[in-house]
Amino acid sequence: MPKIKTNRAAAKRFKKTGTGKFLRGRANKSHILTKKAPKRMRYLRQTTTADAANSKALRRMLPYL
Repeated sequence: MPKIKTNRAAAKRFKKTGTGKFLRGRANKSHILTKKAPKRMRYLRQTTTADAANSKALRRMLPYL
């Protein structure tokens, strides 16, 4: 069976944890930043886990991660 290609766009955006979940960055941090509070900006810097509903698609896109 041939090797599966990794989706490079997904590989740049997601990391896998030790338990098999996927980490992602938070949205809303690229523009229109003046109205966002510093506390909110600090919160947006943190990573969070990707939703379980997307994990099947992520596993398919990132087979060797």
